[in-house]
Amino acid sequence: MNLDAINMLVQEGEGLTVEFKERFTPRIDEDIVAFANTKGGSILLGVKDDRTITGERLTNDLKARINSIARNCSPPIQVKLKQLGDIVSIEVPQGEEKPYSCKSGYFRRLDGTTQKMTNHELRLMFQEGETTPFEERINKGITWGDISKQKIKDFLKEADISLKRISPEDFLPSLNVAREGHITNAGVLFFAENVRRFVLQAQMTLIAFKGREKVHIFDRQDVQDDLLTQFHTAVFFFKKHLNRGSVIRGLNREDVYEIPLEVIREAVVNSIVHRDYSIRGTSLMVEIYDDRVEITNPGGLPRGLHEKDFGRISVRRNEIIADLFYRMDKVERAGTGIQRMKDSMAAAGLPLPEIKYDTFFTITLRRPPKEEMPGSEKGSVKSSVKSSVKILEAIKANKNVSAKEISQALGISLRAVEKQLSKLKGSGHLRRIGPARGGYWEIVE
Repeated sequence: MNLDAINMLVQEGEGLTVEFKERFTPRIDEDIVAFANTKGGSILLGVKDDRTITGERLTNDLKARINSIARNCSPPIQVKLKQLGDIVSIEVPQGEEKPYSCKSGYFRRLDGTTQKMTNHELRLMFQEGETTPFEERINKGITWGDISKQKIKDFLKEADISLKRISPEDFLPSLNVAREGHITNAGVLFFAENVRRFVLQAQMTLIAFKGREKVHIFDRQDVQDDLLTQFHTAVFFFKKHLNRGSVIRGLNREDVYEIPLEVIREAVVNSIVHRDYSIRGTSLMVEIYDDRVEITNPGGLPRGLHEKDFGRISVRRNEIIADLFYRMDKVERAGTGIQRMKDSMAAAGLPLPEIKYDTFFTITLRRPPKEEMPGSEKGSVKSSVKSSVKILEAIKANKNVSAKEISQALGISLRAVEKQLSKLKGSGHLRRIGPARGGYWEIVE
């Protein structure tokens, strides 16, 4: 590691394989064993959590103390120490004799934190021999020319990282999505220009059904792109199809969705992070029905996690993918997503999420009746229905009628008419045949 690489790590912030320490303390042994028990990583002395460089010097005394701490871990750990500018770098390799412990116990990394492990967690995590996860495997088909610089820029913006003139060859290894000059599947899933060219099953399918059964589809979208694009597209799809009301908070009027958006975001991220990307011929499914939404990802509970431990112990199938979403502030630390969803649903007066898992993992969120939405009083609902009926009657009388003509005939604002037409099309009651000019309306009975 050189000075440029260190500066890049500082700008990127703490994560799965990076820890900042303002100064040396003997408790650094916890971070050393945590990195050895996870994916390895770097401890940077002389850096605050907010990325401010305070400086640290690698004296002979400090070098001896750190090496002594690492050797006293069980089994002993070999670390590499370097003075790079004003920062002391402690590079910890991923261990080959897991689990490792220090005098305070066993530790692991989860996103950007070091967590102490219980004996029960140890049995779960290390009871089977480890194989290289799909996200960490080298993808032999991709070259550096297949990496999108725009997707790197999008990631940097989402993660609030200020880096200029950065090359993919330098940036991807710093995020642990490339090594020894080769790009891993995680690198493909985030930064490839054409993701499905290299990981065919990298797809998300979004479907809105009319009714409560898988019969009548009135909106469908297949997202065959990177994981950040999948996340944003899924959230937008929910915003498009979920009912929305409004509440007054202080002096401001705020829009609220029938299912809290924080729950939607958490459920979508959870499905992306925990999906088993090695299963071919599958797609992450988002389905919206009149009474519920269902999000299903291939892959049941991660290896080592039993049903009785679900919700209490965090075992992630894709540590690196989770770390990248954490860096973009899309997930919280400590793997508490399921509990946060439950808390948010309860606070909104909605049923708790229903979770099922076998070879697939499904989260079901129940939708409330529209008249129970904040700001959607029965009077306003009836008024909206009445307007829709009048618009449909106008279309029955003249299938070529324009929105402007409907507005003038019914005495309703053009904006209101266009909004109702959009709702009627979205609900499957109305279809536009042909272009905006020269086309006509068709009512779906």
